Amino acid sequence: MTVRGSCHCGAVHFEVARLPDRIVECGCSICAKLGVQWAYYAPSDVHLGGATDTYVCNNRVIAFHRCRTCGCLSHWATLGTDYGRMGVNARLFDGVDLSRIEVRVIAGPGSEAFE
Repeated sequence: MTVRGSCHCGAVHFEVARLPDRIVECGCSICAKLGVQWAYYAPSDVHLGGATDTYVCNNRVIAFHRCRTCGCLSHWATLGTDYGRMGVNARLFDGVDLSRIEVRVIAGPGSEAFE
């Protein structure tokens, strides 16, 4: 099942081959403020289109990408270090009922443990 998603204005869009097994609600300082839910995929499994601007946090490990027009955060990608995954904002999936997908919540800032 191909899953498509886009920002509010449609200028940034993406496609992945399948729904994720789970989505993650990260409790770090930026993700909590942005209110995103991440679906993780190998970078080669995500097909992106459209122009984005990036924001890089203090740790300079990942770049957050947002639409240049409407500002919706579409995804994050690594800077140098390869985690073997990237995060796509599941809240931007088109026509997907997210309540049917397991949500894992990361405990809080600085943690990688799930609640």
